Amino acid sequence: MKQIITIIIFFGLITPSVAGKKSFFDEAKILFEEEKYEESKFLFQRNIVYNPKNAASYLYLAKIFNLEENKIEQEKNINTTLLLDPKNEEAMYILIDIELKRSNFSKAEELKKDFKIICSTMCKKLTSINSRLKEFENKDES
Repeated sequence: MKQIITIIIFFGLITPSVAGKKSFFDEAKILFEEEKYEESKFLFQRNIVYNPKNAASYLYLAKIFNLEENKIEQEKNINTTLLLDPKNEEAMYILIDIELKRSNFSKAEELKKDFKIICSTMCKKLTSINSRLKEFENKDES
C-alpha cells in the first residue's frame, strides 16, 4: 500500500512539470505574436531543451534572429528546422531567400526544385522566386 501511495505522489509531482514543458512553445508563440521577441526567444530555446526535435521552435528562432539581423544564427536554425522537418515549406522558402540575397542563384535554383515538390500552402511563392531568378538572368545577360 505504501508503494502505491508513493507512486501516486511521485506521478502527481512529475505531471505538472511535464505539462509545463509542453506549454513553453505555446507561450513563446503568443509572445512572438505580441512582438515580445526576447521573451519568446528565451521560451523557444527553453522548449528546445525539453523537446530538441521540435522543428517549429527552431523556425521561430530563425525568424527572431532574422529580425535581430543575426544571419548566422538565422541560417543555423533554418537548417536545423529542415533537418528535423525536410518538408517544412516556410523554412525552405526562407532558405531560398537567404541564398538569393547572397546571390547564390545556383543553390536557390536547386532549392526551388525541392520547394516545388513539397509546396502545398505556399506554392504562390514560386512566382516570387522565379521572378527574382529571372532578374538575375537578365542582369547577367546585359
